[in-house]
Amino acid sequence: MRILHAIILAAGEGTRMKSELPKVLHPICGRPMMAYAIDLVASAGVKQPIIVLGDGAELVKPILPKEAKTVIQTKRLGTGDAVSVAKKSLSSNAGAVLILYADTPLLRRTTVQKLIESHFKTGATCTLLAAHLADPSGYGRISRNEAGQIIGIIEEAEANAAQRAIREINVGPLVCNTQALVEALATLTPSASKKELYLTDIVSHIASQPGTKIQATRVEEVSEALGINSRTELARAIGVIRQRIIDAHLHNGVTIEDPQTTFIDHGVTIGVDTTVHPYTVIHTGVAIGKRCSIGPFARLRTGTTVSDDARIGNFVELVRTKIGHRVRVNHMTYLGDAIVEDDVNIGAGTVTANYDGQEKHQTQIGKGAFIGSDTILIAPVKVGAGAKTGAGSVIPKAHDVAARSVVVGVPAHVLDHRKAVPAEASEKTQRNGSASKAKPAPARQAVRKAMAVKRVKVARKAAKAARKPARRTVPKKKTKVAKKTRQKTRQKARR
Repeated sequence: MRILHAIILAAGEGTRMKSELPKVLHPICGRPMMAYAIDLVASAGVKQPIIVLGDGAELVKPILPKEAKTVIQTKRLGTGDAVSVAKKSLSSNAGAVLILYADTPLLRRTTVQKLIESHFKTGATCTLLAAHLADPSGYGRISRNEAGQIIGIIEEAEANAAQRAIREINVGPLVCNTQALVEALATLTPSASKKELYLTDIVSHIASQPGTKIQATRVEEVSEALGINSRTELARAIGVIRQRIIDAHLHNGVTIEDPQTTFIDHGVTIGVDTTVHPYTVIHTGVAIGKRCSIGPFARLRTGTTVSDDARIGNFVELVRTKIGHRVRVNHMTYLGDAIVEDDVNIGAGTVTANYDGQEKHQTQIGKGAFIGSDTILIAPVKVGAGAKTGAGSVIPKAHDVAARSVVVGVPAHVLDHRKAVPAEASEKTQRNGSASKAKPAPARQAVRKAMAVKRVKVARKAAKAARKPARRTVPKKKTKVAKKTRQKTRQKARR
């Protein structure tokens, strides 16, 4: 006998989440809650799981594997009803069925594998997953007889004071022989308090049948038993999974200076001897090479790759960007949809303006380029190998910067154009370490000559003005007095 079927219960309304989003779509470390249950089913070797959905099914279906079968629970009549709906999609009554809950994402693969192996090894009819909790509130209690045999599960709403004192709880997942499950489902009746069909009631029915056996396997960690029904429990689950992710990276040779302030999603790869500084956020799908330095206060978003020996410093955000070997992006920078080749230095305050309001465009920065502080690169644009941009430059879209040129200003213009060369030739020159000094372009020479002539003319004019004697000026009042004096002198002479 082997696992032939798997059922994932994902129809819960999640009213305590107080959200318009279906509960199973709430993200946990970069993945929807539902994805964790799907992974567990795949690890059990089941290729066509049956997934029970409820309200919001159209939102959930896009994230499901193509081979999955979906069924809709139209009326919320409990977990027993949900499995009864899924029962119709079972291909046969042979083998065993693995039943999982989409809102229990903390289960490890090893725990589920242990549950399955225990079921077949002991020859049990039904095998439960159990845990001992100091505070079992909210969970169904496992009931045993005097011989220690499991005889049923009592949901908390139906339990009396003595039963609520039991600390052995039912986590939820179980493995059951298909034929026994089908027969037990037919006997379910609504509960006294909620008028629902409890899946857990199949345990008491199976235990009462001759020749049957109910077993329980304990979880490896108590945290695995956590089910998510509220935002508080969601936050707790995120914390547990984040710590598992960080522990895995530490084990693989990554230095994480402060795990409590580092946030790494599922599906991130980091090379050995890389250091991640505090308050760094790394999203799903990011790949980081060896011997890198990331952070503090850096954010690396999905689609970003960082090659070996690169430095991503404080207040830097990267998205869908490829960073080459030995690149330095040390301060306050946004790079989106960019390709940055090896040995590039990105100055503080650099921004790639990749979004024009309708589409996003790419920026390419060639090998060995130097991007000055506060440079704005309006995509689509290319900066050639070995080129430099001055501080505060704005590179307009489609105004590519030639290899080994220097541009400054708003908009940027060429300051010193050292004969642009093809990228291959530029790289060859850098390898040889003997770059020949390029001659200024003819147009540049003509401009310099004209400026020199103009300066000479201005100097000659100034010298001529300096040699000319200054005109003597007499105040107006003095001029009138002198005129009257001359008139009196003439009158006396006539007499």
